[in-house]
Amino acid sequence: MPILLVDDDAELCALLGEFLKREGFVVECEHEGHRGLEKASQPGVDLVVLDVMLPGIDGFEILRRLRAKSKVPVIMLTARGEDVDRIIGLELGADDYLPKPFNPRELAARIRAILRRYEPRAAAAPGRLEVNGVVLDTGTREVWAHGKRADLTTFEFDILELLMRSAGRVVSRDALMENFYNRKATAFDRSIDMHISHLRKKLEAGDTLIKTIRSVGYQFCRTPEDAATE
Repeated sequence: MPILLVDDDAELCALLGEFLKREGFVVECEHEGHRGLEKASQPGVDLVVLDVMLPGIDGFEILRRLRAKSKVPVIMLTARGEDVDRIIGLELGADDYLPKPFNPRELAARIRAILRRYEPRAAAAPGRLEVNGVVLDTGTREVWAHGKRADLTTFEFDILELLMRSAGRVVSRDALMENFYNRKATAFDRSIDMHISHLRKKLEAGDTLIKTIRSVGYQFCRTPEDAATE
């Protein structure tokens, strides 16, 4: 599984590269923004580990340009305590983030958790879920909201399918984090929340489809009336 590390710290890249190779990954490194973007845009890269601070162009600009043409999964590396950087990265389409400094084993675990979501899977048996104006086709992995096709990422589709299959019931943040990231939710981890926010923007047009249940999780509304209930 080819992994691209884009970080201007050559020593860190070398150490991470050696560790990830022992974990079974094929690793390439780039230390400058433009070259990192060029390499990340090429076919054959399964996942990008992308630092925010880079010479040339920064990680945010790389991610912005990358998302305009590619859905390759991206883990952002941010400075510890920089909540704004994490939120911006997720808003721009990062799959996950990891604050520096970090344990290499944690990075490897997050890489595996994300790549499992992107593994080629056997075509699902033809089937459709239809709830409250949203149609999800499990065979073609296409989604329509109120008659319009919604372009979802792999993560967004899988989260939506789980919520729609549980429509009317609350799905906790802990359950979502365990299912999609293989880790427990923390008070400051906004990964799932940002993916839910993206789903809302793509599916909702003035109506509430995914309701936040404070301090618990999320609920997909079976009917417009569900959105008004507490």
